[in-house]
Amino acid sequence: MKQFVQMAAVLFAVSVAPCVAQQMPMPPASASPSTTTAPAIRQITLQQAEATAIKNNPQITVGKLQALQAREFTRETRAALYPQIALNVTAVGSDPGSRISAGFLNNPTVYPRVAAGAAVSQLITDFGRTQNLVANSVFQAKAQDQNAIATQQQIVLAVDEAFYNTLETKALLHVAEETVKARQDLVDQVQALTNAKLKSDVDLSFSKVDFARAKLLLLSSQNSYEASLSTLSAILGYPDRQDFAPVEPASQSTPPAVDPAPLIQQALNQRPEVKSLEDEVTAATKFSRAEHDLWWPTVSASGVVGAAPIRNDNISNWYGAAGVNINIPVFNGFLFNARAKSADLDAEVKRKRLQDLQNNVARDVRNTWLDTEKAYERLSVTQQLREQAQLALELSQARYKLGLATIVELSQAELQKTEADIDDTDARYQYAVSQIFLAYQMGLTR
Repeated sequence: MKQFVQMAAVLFAVSVAPCVAQQMPMPPASASPSTTTAPAIRQITLQQAEATAIKNNPQITVGKLQALQAREFTRETRAALYPQIALNVTAVGSDPGSRISAGFLNNPTVYPRVAAGAAVSQLITDFGRTQNLVANSVFQAKAQDQNAIATQQQIVLAVDEAFYNTLETKALLHVAEETVKARQDLVDQVQALTNAKLKSDVDLSFSKVDFARAKLLLLSSQNSYEASLSTLSAILGYPDRQDFAPVEPASQSTPPAVDPAPLIQQALNQRPEVKSLEDEVTAATKFSRAEHDLWWPTVSASGVVGAAPIRNDNISNWYGAAGVNINIPVFNGFLFNARAKSADLDAEVKRKRLQDLQNNVARDVRNTWLDTEKAYERLSVTQQLREQAQLALELSQARYKLGLATIVELSQAELQKTEADIDDTDARYQYAVSQIFLAYQMGLTR
């Protein structure tokens, strides 16, 4: 008889629940970003987001411009290997027979004249100094190229992280909306049972408390989703928040590598930061050799030719000469010694920085690999947790309908189900983000 009464009460509650006025109405649909009637909601894929950031982000443009500037420095240094040609036009008016008498050991006569000519000079050899300077500039330009690539990879990493964060907050918003809906249904049912004197006001109060908590979760999820959209818009180069609708990429829940050692070696070979510093070390070594070459002689040739159509009678109507000059440094107050020592120390500093960077890269790859492995193991755990929480909720609902469980047990089961949904959603996207970070640490980011 008691079971019959309980079953009748359940049927009565189900039949009257749709007719009962809601005590705590749902938030208006316009409050949710997922249902906002925005004028320009655009779908965007991960590849489109990356391409947009590469096109719009000014940091990438700065990196490319610096790389181009470094190449011009190479041309500037290489210019010393080519002939230097200059055209000269001279007109002089002077007192007849006047001479420069002060300030010089020589004492040349100054004749009035108008003349034009050309001067050519060519470096024959400086025993490798200029070639080393050119090599230094070449490797500096290569280092700037790698820095530009590193900047682009950092921007792409930020885009990927912001993209997946937007997807996660959107999924969590959906969880919050479903939670609010479920809690609203429970309030309606308990309200109906309370009105029928089959449940106490305590049960109704518990259900309303849970409903209020669900609405707080919804508000927090809405704020997180809006913030993630603002972050994504800024990284893509937009000054205002854009109404993007990120498209879920294909699931790639592949297990991580078993051993991080090959990943570390790959990172040391591919990371642009490592390549850049390696080029800087080579450039510093070349510059050090160039500074040591300062003590070698410099051999150069020069020649001049010209004509003087208007001249003093003591001046020939044309002139021409050619010669070779050898400059041998002897003593300059230990200047060259100091420059060579300074260049050696700078090269050694860069070698130590490269060694430190390689150690840090190996550490970062190993730690990121551990994070990826933990995130992958977390996937199965959170999936099991979600399934068990769903089963526990269904059993608690059945027991509550039959009068075998209290509202506290049902409330606890609903709370555990919500937490399990959140943990499972977070686990899926965190594993995707951990894979992105691992690819970045290995230098594989697009």
